[in-house]
Amino acid sequence: MKLFDTHAHLDDAWFDDDREAVIENIKNSGVAHVMEVGSDVKSSEKAVGIANAHDFIYCAVGIHPESADGADDKDFERIKELALTEPKVKAIGEIGIDYHYDDCAPREKQTACFERQLDMARELGLPAIIHDRDSKGDVLRILKEKNVSNAVMHCFSGSAETAKILVNMGLMISFTGVVTFKNARRAIEALKVIPLERLMIETDSPYMAPEPHRGKRNDSSYVRYVAEKIAEVKGVSFDELCRITYENAIRFFNI
Repeated sequence: MKLFDTHAHLDDAWFDDDREAVIENIKNSGVAHVMEVGSDVKSSEKAVGIANAHDFIYCAVGIHPESADGADDKDFERIKELALTEPKVKAIGEIGIDYHYDDCAPREKQTACFERQLDMARELGLPAIIHDRDSKGDVLRILKEKNVSNAVMHCFSGSAETAKILVNMGLMISFTGVVTFKNARRAIEALKVIPLERLMIETDSPYMAPEPHRGKRNDSSYVRYVAEKIAEVKGVSFDELCRITYENAIRFFNI
């Protein structure tokens, strides 16, 4: 059995008091690899440091839509520099659009930030990790306009219809512990229509802890609960689901 948590934020302040102990527990829990994901220049640099300090952790660098308003040319150049010079950087992300909060970055800034990083990912030959929350279809529109296929829709919460569109575009789709929640009907319906070869699993830790740990701090050792639920829904064994999603992630991130 091999598990790959394809999206985690071990740099988060929630881990400041015990980060190394948490990472050691993750390694001992059967998790073969973790993708540590940046959200601005500072967290991306920290993600690189965490990945370089632990052989089983890789990382992604990027500017999250919540950080788009303050991003300038220097920030984008630093993200590009990290991607070019650090061997453990395997993706650009997380990037995207988020209209959930009114005080988030202006929509035009988010769009410009997203498009610029999609272009960067293509230029560098790296996959993109996409964040999409309440974007009213703008993420999907931009992905279509730019003919993006080398990307994963992380923490997917859309409909089965949207999942089919993404699959037809060539994207991967990743699920968090949300699939274990009792009210996860829409996520389960979407999961049913996605081919196994397009699935990845993640924690999005320290957020989105799965049942039976909902409401607590999440970490990559809990990715097994996501795998167990997806295996149940897809009608395959736990070991088979772990193998498939692990191989999908290895291929997607070119590890």
